[in-house]
Amino acid sequence: MITAHTESIATQLDLPGYLFGIAMLLIIMLLHGAVLLQIAKRYEVKSFLYLSEHKYSSVVFVFYVSILCLFLTHIVEIILWGVSLWVFDLLPGLGESILFGGSTYTAMGFMEDILPAGWKMLAVIIAFSGMFAFAWTASVMISMTKNFRQAYTRLHMLKLKLPTEVINRFE
Repeated sequence: MITAHTESIATQLDLPGYLFGIAMLLIIMLLHGAVLLQIAKRYEVKSFLYLSEHKYSSVVFVFYVSILCLFLTHIVEIILWGVSLWVFDLLPGLGESILFGGSTYTAMGFMEDILPAGWKMLAVIIAFSGMFAFAWTASVMISMTKNFRQAYTRLHMLKLKLPTEVINRFE
C-alpha cells in the first residue's frame, strides 16, 4: 500500500517527466551549442576571407547558407524530441510524437497535451529547450549580421559605381 501511494505521489508530481526532461534538455542544449559553434565559426572565417578578397556576393551566400543550417539545427532538435517521446513509448506514433515535439518546442501549442500522467511537465521542459535554443540562435544570427551587412553595403556601393578607395574605407 505504501509503494502504491509513493508511486502516486511521484506520478502526481511528474517526477518521471522532470528526470527525463532534464536529461533530454541537457542533450539538446549540448548538441545545439556544439552545432551553433561550428556554424558561427565557419561563417566568421569564410565571411572574413571573402570580405578581404572583395567577394561580397560570396559573403551574402554563406550568410544565407548559415541561416539555413541554423534552421535545420532546430528541425533536428524537434525530431530528436519526437523520437525520444516515441522510443520511450510516451506517444503512440512517431509522426504524432514529432508533431507534438515541434508544437511544444516552438511554444506554439497547436496540439493538445497528450502525454500520459506523470509526464505532463515534459511539455513545459520541451518548450523551455526551444526558447533557450531560439534565443541562443538569435544571438548568433545578430553577431553574423556584421559581416553580412558590410558585404551587402559594399555590393550596393559597387552598383553605385563608387570609387574603390571609398568602398575599402567602409567597415
